[in-house]
Amino acid sequence: MKTGTCPVRSGCTRRDLLRLGAGVVAGSLFAPLAALAAPERNKVKITRIQAMAIRGIANNCLIRIDTDAGLSGYGEAGSSGPMARARIETMKDLLIGKDPLAIEVHFHNMTTLMHTYMAHVPTISGIDVALWDLAGKILSQPVCRLLGGPFRDAIPMYSHGGCDMLSPASCRDWAQRIKQQPEGFTAFKVGPDRLTGVPAMGRFFPTLSAAQLGRVARGFANLREAVGLEIDLGVHCHNEYDTPSAIGMAKAVEPMQPMFLEDALNVPYSEGWMALKRASRVPILTGEKLELVRGFKPFLDNQALDVAHPDLAFAGGITGTRKIADYAALTRTPVALHNVGSLVLCCANAHFGAAIQNFFRSESALGRPNRYVERMARSNPLVVKGGLLKVPEGPGLGVDLDEDFLRKNLVEGEPYWA
Repeated sequence: MKTGTCPVRSGCTRRDLLRLGAGVVAGSLFAPLAALAAPERNKVKITRIQAMAIRGIANNCLIRIDTDAGLSGYGEAGSSGPMARARIETMKDLLIGKDPLAIEVHFHNMTTLMHTYMAHVPTISGIDVALWDLAGKILSQPVCRLLGGPFRDAIPMYSHGGCDMLSPASCRDWAQRIKQQPEGFTAFKVGPDRLTGVPAMGRFFPTLSAAQLGRVARGFANLREAVGLEIDLGVHCHNEYDTPSAIGMAKAVEPMQPMFLEDALNVPYSEGWMALKRASRVPILTGEKLELVRGFKPFLDNQALDVAHPDLAFAGGITGTRKIADYAALTRTPVALHNVGSLVLCCANAHFGAAIQNFFRSESALGRPNRYVERMARSNPLVVKGGLLKVPEGPGLGVDLDEDFLRKNLVEGEPYWA
């Protein structure tokens, strides 16, 4: 291409433009960090990396990176404690004794591992989040500023719900309860499993019948009638349906104007996703188990989703997910964040969501009756008002974990920070 020519006028395809843009955004991620970190390069060394699993965070585990400066960074990995520790053992030579501020180098070295085992992205995700937290503490800056932001000082959230949706009275009772929550959530996702009889966390299921789809339509219509239009409702599947069922579900819920239809098909990209997108007028959202840009690229290139939905603990941490968000921004695709993890992941989501232009909403387990996630904080508690999570103040992620709480909630048999 000649210098100064317009890619559009020269006949480039949409994929050509995506490739050109990907090269630009890939280099922009680390510019703010590099500028702030320059005076502190090679002054701090990583001394230890640990993993520990606690109950109630969807089988994730916490990651802790210690340094010779007495500072520690915290992350969350989408893997169990034993799994993460085994993977850390295979990567420790890449990190121990190294400068924690060299996040770009560490991310490249970890994610390109092939022998003797391929890179385990969920464990790398937790390490990456911990490195960003540590960088913020070393530089006395919040992570959102290291990412070049913030675009906003609070991020919109969505929560979870459920009731007997075939009972209008049950729907009205649920609507009354959620409107009284102090967090003021204005968006909830609800599963169709009670209506279809298909287990929410089950495996691939045969095609839904007309009767099953009819119950889905009635149930979500009842729920919409109860909450009104001021509450957004998402339809929460778990990758369990085939293509005809997914298309049927999209048509069944369309009248109630859903916020999105989530994970209706099997996780990897297939032409089934394109068929669903083309047959549906409901926004399609997916991505909580996809890894790195490579997992989202076929969905974005083929316009097979409306909202990308990565999880920082699975998709590549802050670094990997920022690359996904930048790639999605080329086609003005919004990015939501999956999260049923701990206080650490909630804080990471807040900083990440503040720092990207195309942010949609973050999921979380905040606002549960027992306030389990909230009780993980020793100080600097999370603040949710009007459905918005305020970005935590302080350096790094702003996480101050209550170690006594962690000890009391260890997974059975799990060592304390090992």
